Amino acid sequence: MKKTFVATALLLCMNVFAHSNDNFVESDLFGNLGARDKAAILIVHFGTSHNDTRALTIDALNTAMREAFPGIEIREAWTSRIIIRKLAREGGIEKQNPTQALIRLHEEGYTHILVQSSNIIEGTEMKELRREVESLSLNFKDIRIGNPLLYAPEDYATVTRCLTEAVRKSCPNGQMLFVGHGTPDPATASYAMLDYMLKSEGHADCHVATVEGYPALGNALQLLKKNASRTVTLVPLMFVAGDHARNDIAGDWKTALEEKGYKTNLYLHGLGENPGIRQLFIDHARFAATHKTIPMAEKKQGYATGKNH
Repeated sequence: MKKTFVATALLLCMNVFAHSNDNFVESDLFGNLGARDKAAILIVHFGTSHNDTRALTIDALNTAMREAFPGIEIREAWTSRIIIRKLAREGGIEKQNPTQALIRLHEEGYTHILVQSSNIIEGTEMKELRREVESLSLNFKDIRIGNPLLYAPEDYATVTRCLTEAVRKSCPNGQMLFVGHGTPDPATASYAMLDYMLKSEGHADCHVATVEGYPALGNALQLLKKNASRTVTLVPLMFVAGDHARNDIAGDWKTALEEKGYKTNLYLHGLGENPGIRQLFIDHARFAATHKTIPMAEKKQGYATGKNH
């Protein structure tokens, strides 16, 4: 089983591009397992209390990851403690948080772990996940974390293509406004970068804003004014189309735009429904499975000795 997976993984990794090559070295997480080693992938989601969007996004990515990594145990964890408690209280559904899931994997003898989240940016949620994983890293021989959706410039280009192609099929006319969650972290700049990328790729009628951060609705309205079209399609820039999509985007934001005289359409599909987006998460997981980050202290030491240029 292990040999079959390794051969498949090596073939697939030929198509995986490197993110900032100088920051990584090749290292095969799953290809060098010992006789008693056990490997697993832990997919970490924020979570949702809406079963319909969960099936189309969270469950869909979990299934795609199983297909992409045959022979490797696939587990799931959710980071929203509020949603975890709600599901347990209202539906008797038990979901583990990342710490619980990693402790269980350790107890079951797993030694090599790849953690891949469905976070969109390197914001507060992603940083907290990295902290949780680091706190338990000594329990494993090797544990790595795949990057969020928007990490390298190539990711922004891929997301730009996936989003515009999907939305234009359903709403070919007018402007598009992609609405992300937002973060108090400086990583909110990721949303402005995506907005820049959309426009640099020729999509002057596409804009990005956030529910809780920058760019905000007011910033988006300024951009919408510059275009002659009075039709706007609102699109969640979120992995699931849950509470924010149904309450904020389809509610407050739609009302605000209509009060400004815009005809407003809704494209209420989470990013996880898009096959291209799911593939990008899989690509990040494959890259993490075959590369390790070079610690900054090690890089500086190399600069000091002349090994790095």
